Amino acid sequence: MQLCHFHLPTRDDAYCAEFRAALDSSGVELHALLIDEGDITHPDHGERDAEWIASWLQTAEQLGAKHARVIAGKQTATAETLERSIERLKILVKSSPVRIEIENWFPLTDIPEAVLEILDRLEGHVGLCADWGNWPRPRKYTDLPKIVSRAETCHAKLEFLSPAQLDLEDSLLCLAMTKIVGFSGAYVLVNGGPGESEWDALEIQRKFLASGP
Repeated sequence: MQLCHFHLPTRDDAYCAEFRAALDSSGVELHALLIDEGDITHPDHGERDAEWIASWLQTAEQLGAKHARVIAGKQTATAETLERSIERLKILVKSSPVRIEIENWFPLTDIPEAVLEILDRLEGHVGLCADWGNWPRPRKYTDLPKIVSRAETCHAKLEFLSPAQLDLEDSLLCLAMTKIVGFSGAYVLVNGGPGESEWDALEIQRKFLASGP
């Protein structure tokens, strides 16, 4: 299971302990806490946001999360903003035992070259969550293959033609990208279906991934 930071009603120690105990008793692994805010590349409040993210890494550890996905930056990729992101990610890595992942999300990591530079310069200390739905067609079919071999997690956002019908062309292309490079990490289901039932849409996606080529 993955959890967005804003899903938590409180970060009180007692609540976090209760939440973790419920996970353990149910046999559910908290794969990742998704820290969905903060811009560590902002010229004015990047340092403040990095400190805020560090506090959420502590919460991720309390909850027993194996990973935490952090936004690498919301500014356009330049030499300066990439440097700012990398330096602050280094600090965050040292602050927590939870494995940090970045994602191909927001302007800084909107191009594969920026994603790869961050990963290369951090020398394996930060992982990657490759999201199938963050980059638009048709360029995602050429750009995602450049980064997916480095991914530890995939947000398998599958597109639908109708509430009960996946866009099989897109779904097969996205799945093939990961199969070709031998991806063995976690596929995370993300509800993108147009129907009223989120669970029905998730079950359609689960069956596709379980039976895919």
